[in-house]
Amino acid sequence: MEGLSVRAALGLAQSRSILLVEALSGGSCLLTGALFFSCVRAQSANLHSSAKIMEALAGAVCTVYGIGYSSYYLTNLTRHLIRVFVGPDPESTEPTAGSPLAPSAPGEEAEKEQNVLNSPAVVRREPERREPNIKAEPQAELPEAQSDIKAAKRRNKEDIRSIQEEKNLHQHRSDLQDQVSVRAEATPLMKYPLSCFLQNFNKQLQAELQATETRLRAREKRLDGKTKVAREKLDVLLQEQEALEKQVAIKKINLQGLTSKELTVNELMVMKMNRNPNLVNYLDSYLVDDELWLVMEYMDGGSLRDVISKTYLSEDEMAAVSRECLQGLDFLHSNHVIHRDVKSCNILLRTDGSVKLADFGLSAQLTAEQNQRSSVVGTSWWMAPEVVTGQPYGPKVDIWSLGIVGIEMVERQVPHWNESPTSAELLLATGGTPQLRQPKLFSASLRDFLSCCLQTNEEWRWSAKELLQHQFITSVKSVSSLVPLIISVKKRKEEERL
Repeated sequence: MEGLSVRAALGLAQSRSILLVEALSGGSCLLTGALFFSCVRAQSANLHSSAKIMEALAGAVCTVYGIGYSSYYLTNLTRHLIRVFVGPDPESTEPTAGSPLAPSAPGEEAEKEQNVLNSPAVVRREPERREPNIKAEPQAELPEAQSDIKAAKRRNKEDIRSIQEEKNLHQHRSDLQDQVSVRAEATPLMKYPLSCFLQNFNKQLQAELQATETRLRAREKRLDGKTKVAREKLDVLLQEQEALEKQVAIKKINLQGLTSKELTVNELMVMKMNRNPNLVNYLDSYLVDDELWLVMEYMDGGSLRDVISKTYLSEDEMAAVSRECLQGLDFLHSNHVIHRDVKSCNILLRTDGSVKLADFGLSAQLTAEQNQRSSVVGTSWWMAPEVVTGQPYGPKVDIWSLGIVGIEMVERQVPHWNESPTSAELLLATGGTPQLRQPKLFSASLRDFLSCCLQTNEEWRWSAKELLQHQFITSVKSVSSLVPLIISVKKRKEEERL
């Protein structure tokens, strides 16, 4: 009986106990009958001895029967306790209801187990009770043994399947590890994932830093531009306040005639729309009868022409005046305005060293549709060749006029000053670049500066922004160096008036 479970062994013991009890019951009946017939026969012989024999036989029969029935009862009790505390046998086909202390007949139990084994999913009617049969023992043992064998086989199959699945899982994991290893070897960057991550992080950090620095530079540039504009506006406001607290200059313009009206409105609009520390500040305007009064800040140092006519200027003073004029012209040109009448009379000075452009009556406002002009306007001796010849021109005509002012500061006279306006214009159109009479007396930087301003070809002529970077301009001192010169000239003028 190797390989059977405890439940199967107990069932087999129960079946055999039943058979043993039945055999003992039958034997007891036979012995009782034999004793009965022997007692009848022995009535005449010796009744006392026969009674003793019967008493001994009856005691033996009862003892054997009690031992067999006790074995059967204990077997059923053990099986019932197993069912209560362990649970019903999942492979058993016996019914769970009913008391184990009153089991059915052995033949009936074997027949039920056989029916459940043959047809587990169908409920059949129990067969009729039959008398105990000793030959039913093999039939009771066989279904239960087959059930145990099938359960053992099923468990073996499940164990084999779980072992195979675990083996397949290990094989799948090893295959995945091999694939990862192959990919890692094929990818150089994956050999050192930490260093690659640090390199990528460093690159991203550098890119973010560069982008941040670019944004900061752009913001600083915008802030510098806004600060510069705010400073210029503040300077203009301070100048307006000083002008209101002190003296003001009033320019009276007669409005008779259409041309005069157009020039006046043009000058008024340019002065009102363009405010800069190097431009004479406009304060207000009044209409008095047929005259328009323009109220401007008062430049107490007079004009540059007054200074040139009274004294010679040093190269540093020439450079300081040129730089202030270039700053004003650069502001006008950046706003698409051409002055068209730059000359020493229209460059005004103040005793604090300020140098400002004035008189915007001939100025022109350029637009996207009309970015050049061709009208012949200006003062003859300071006019550029392209203006004299009537060719289209742009803001660089003011640079030519500033070059003539430079020659005027050096030699105290403009080129062709003794010629008529028509002759001067003709000479400017055909005579080429004006030259200094004694160039060797002056520095090379001054001569080069004048050459850059007085190029007859407008394309070769430098712009105001480029001339501000010229060596002659960048080496200049502050405008305070002009204060002694302006004050001395002012005193001479006052003395002459007395």
